[in-house]
Amino acid sequence: MKLVIIKYNAGNIQSVLYALERIGVEALVTDEEDLIRSADKVIFPGVGEASTAMHYLRERGLDTLIKNLTQPVLGICLGMQLMCDYSEENDTHCLGIFEEQVKKFNPDAQLQQHLKVPQIGWNTIYDLKTGLFNGLNNNSYCYFVHGYYAAKGTHTIATTDYVIPYSSALHKNNFYGVQFHPEKSAAIGEQILKNFIKI
Repeated sequence: MKLVIIKYNAGNIQSVLYALERIGVEALVTDEEDLIRSADKVIFPGVGEASTAMHYLRERGLDTLIKNLTQPVLGICLGMQLMCDYSEENDTHCLGIFEEQVKKFNPDAQLQQHLKVPQIGWNTIYDLKTGLFNGLNNNSYCYFVHGYYAAKGTHTIATTDYVIPYSSALHKNNFYGVQFHPEKSAAIGEQILKNFIKI
């Protein structure tokens, strides 16, 4: 099995590689179109800012490439947000794979609930759907770092509560996205990565 991690100007690639190594899976990090197209599975990670990341993807034609992939693709954190239609982060038009909008947590609601943004730390995922979560229980804990969220919609396959209930995972056709970091989510995250490899 050939697994590719898309190389672009967004962090956390190294930690994803380490997590895959822990479950006995090798991956190639590349931005070469032929290598990405020929992969059995693709991971689209990301830590960073939406508009800068989208500019980088468009400059290299990776935006069109990602949208047209037919093998299973997993977006992580910013990677998932970039797979949505639009992000309020610097008024960014994204890849449009998922119809959801990415919004900033509401400052007024945060203050009322004494919540800090970005959300950093462990939180639960529930209402789990699809094979990505095989073997996991509702309210499993995953690790999050984000100040923006994807609203709940038709593609939501896991929900998390922070300020409001939002999509902690999305799925449409061959595309999957998780807002949390499976590579930092201990045994739960490793199970999710194993499940993705099996899809």
